[in-house]
Amino acid sequence: MDSAPRITACVITLNEADRLGDCLASLGFCDEIVVVDSFSADATVALAESFGARVQQRHFDGYRSQKQFAVDLASHAWVLCLDADERVSPELAASIQRARDGGFSGVAGYRFARLSNYFGRFLRHGNAYPDRVLRLFDRRRGGWRGDREVHESATVDGRVERLGGDLLHFPYRSLQNQLHKTQAYARMMATHEHARGKRASLAKLVLAPAWRFWRGFVLRGGFLDGWHGLVYAYVRANYVRQKTMMLWLLEHGQPVVDPAAPSPDKTLPDERRA
Repeated sequence: MDSAPRITACVITLNEADRLGDCLASLGFCDEIVVVDSFSADATVALAESFGARVQQRHFDGYRSQKQFAVDLASHAWVLCLDADERVSPELAASIQRARDGGFSGVAGYRFARLSNYFGRFLRHGNAYPDRVLRLFDRRRGGWRGDREVHESATVDGRVERLGGDLLHFPYRSLQNQLHKTQAYARMMATHEHARGKRASLAKLVLAPAWRFWRGFVLRGGFLDGWHGLVYAYVRANYVRQKTMMLWLLEHGQPVVDPAAPSPDKTLPDERRA
């Protein structure tokens, strides 16, 4: 329908040449693609431009800020926000197009399930699924708001409905990649919570990781995903443990990252020349 609302797809990237193509290929139903890149060192920018995306480079200062910057660049009121490791499934694409053909009438945004692939298997149980996310919305009525730069989420003023179909997610290149990312997220969340006055406790340090594992693997049926579900539950519980430990250390004035190396004093003589 020519009168149907137009959609801008918004994607943020950093060195995603190996995954971005599948993401952009799934967005063929969108009217515009905006990519905000954090100065990638690989072929990410050239790949994005080959798909007709409008690329803007910006130094990264947080996930929320980067995504909102992309939304602000959109030419159209309705935006669909994806990460480079996500793809719109054919079923979800059809649901979005049906909603658009109806004019997105009376709705400010839409949620849909995110289905994550974990080392060769899609996780359909536990804490991993359905993981409903608000990614399609009217940017005049919402966006990536707040001050939390990690585990960010979009919000809108108005009614939110659900769409059928899954947003396919391929989050980790390797176990090492997952452990690195979860440790970085733990540090960012601990810093955020500490700044807001949240405090840890020894009881929470012991019990919170155990509860995360028990809730996901047992109560929510993560065991039904086999060894993939077991490893996923262990790593997610470890994330909670790391975040709580870091919050505890911050409370007690202890460092959670290595101190920055001091800059060399250029006014001092070089001893190697003495």
